[in-house]
Amino acid sequence: MERLAENLAVAFAGQDGDNLRVVDLPTGKLTVTARAGAYPLDALVGFAARANAKRGFLFVSKVLGKHWPVRPSAMRGLHQSLARGLPLDLPGPVLFIAMAETAVGLGQGVFEAWLDEDAGREALFLHTTRYRVGDGPLIEFEEAHSHAPRQFLHMPDDPALAAKFAQARSIVLVDDEASTGNTFVNLAAACRVVAPAIEHVHLVTITNFMGEQGTSQLLGRFGVPVTHNAALEGAFSFEAGQLETGAAPAQRYDASADRGASAAFGRLAVDHALALPPALAAGLFEQVQPGQRVLVLGTGEFMHPAYLLGRALEEMGADVVVQSTTRSPILVWGAVASAVTFPDNYGEGVANFIYNVAPGQYDHVLVCHETPPTAALHELAGKLGARLFHFKSEKLVEEIPVR
Repeated sequence: MERLAENLAVAFAGQDGDNLRVVDLPTGKLTVTARAGAYPLDALVGFAARANAKRGFLFVSKVLGKHWPVRPSAMRGLHQSLARGLPLDLPGPVLFIAMAETAVGLGQGVFEAWLDEDAGREALFLHTTRYRVGDGPLIEFEEAHSHAPRQFLHMPDDPALAAKFAQARSIVLVDDEASTGNTFVNLAAACRVVAPAIEHVHLVTITNFMGEQGTSQLLGRFGVPVTHNAALEGAFSFEAGQLETGAAPAQRYDASADRGASAAFGRLAVDHALALPPALAAGLFEQVQPGQRVLVLGTGEFMHPAYLLGRALEEMGADVVVQSTTRSPILVWGAVASAVTFPDNYGEGVANFIYNVAPGQYDHVLVCHETPPTAALHELAGKLGARLFHFKSEKLVEEIPVR
């Protein structure tokens, strides 16, 4: 993947163990300083330009499994590393919340890695979403800098899980990056209305580029003790140039619309690690010949089951990477070498994208989706020569014939 960064205009200098990057983007100048840590800057992120007038740059994670293909073992290693950074004495029940769209899989992976250390821990996982599921109670909030700012956090509909939410004493908020922390503050405050016993907040990110002063100021805004850990910390500044303003809307909300978003995988809470049918990966692995390359592709917010399938295939010996489609409009430049556009399979009528995947690049492309099969999914399969797998529940996955 090194070739993806060949057209970056980057200056490098070392200062007191820090890494400095000055990146001349088509949309402005991005300056990043990263403190030396367990993960080098270039191992975690690349740089790209966003078609977003609110924020003209993007840190492209090389370990998230979203815009860049990643081996499942590398993703699992990150999940375990971040989970080990949580305080050992977090009072339970512990509520894990992952931020949509990008960090849904990351948060669920960290939650499951944390459970692996002690399966008896009392905890709950949910992720935020841009889709309504059912008509139960929810928290609505905005992610101000996002191209699709409106988000929801649904309350569990299972009475036992709802009680665990209400009794939570710690909350762990997970996102791929922290740049202002405003969304964390607003969401934590809303959760404390529903769960007034929360006495500790912990923040988990891959990168924290708020700087020491910004981080210190953020930690004082929650009203309860706050801890945090990240794979990489530092600071950034951005001098905006000519920003793209012609991108189509990335979100269209209709309260009455059923978008096909599932309640089975984390939107309404789970208290256990997800487990896919063992026969699914075993059957697919039998069809992979030695030397063939496999891409397991999640769709939108539906990321974690794709990672689990990819991980199972990799453990069997397949050469496999994982990533996901997205609604985020990014320019083809820098760490984004290519883009495939297709209609939104959730039916909002917004464009969706796959980055750094070219038709014919992989011998097998397995598209994992939660929505019922649609013309959009068939178009995606046609462009990539892919197979479609409809995940109806943890136990039921149906392959959809591709026309």
